[in-house]
Amino acid sequence: MNDRGLKEWEKDYTIQTPEDILDSLGNVLLVVQAILVGIASISLLVGGIGIMNTMYTAVLERTKEIGIIRSLGGRKKDVSRVFNAESVIIGAFAGLLGVTITFLLTFPINFIAANFEESLGGVAKVNPVHLIILVIISTVLTLIGGFIPATIAAKKNPVEALRVE
Repeated sequence: MNDRGLKEWEKDYTIQTPEDILDSLGNVLLVVQAILVGIASISLLVGGIGIMNTMYTAVLERTKEIGIIRSLGGRKKDVSRVFNAESVIIGAFAGLLGVTITFLLTFPINFIAANFEESLGGVAKVNPVHLIILVIISTVLTLIGGFIPATIAAKKNPVEALRVE
């Protein structure tokens, strides 16, 4: 036993100094950050699968269009570019919509925070550079998600694609 009445294998978890408090808070924040990164990674994976599903459905619905493009002399590369362009447009629009909503939500958040505590009036801030980066990330992720369906579309046989009703 030691001077606090604890046995040798028992640990004393009382915080004694401000440095100990900051160390403990830092450890908690690292764990929360790791959990949030995990959740964000899972959501990006699920979003990518959703994009692939949407683009594959577009390929299936427009099989006859693919056959017409190929029969009129369009190359596989041209068909692939059509679907890649569509996925880039969808990704850019979704990214712009997301950052616009985020930007617009900063105003009511700041208003509510200021009503709660005056010093919190400007707590929600967005950096325009970050918003641009987020739109670029959204566009790139949709392009990646649409690449496989675009490749599938490009490989379709034009004769068989024209037979589909």
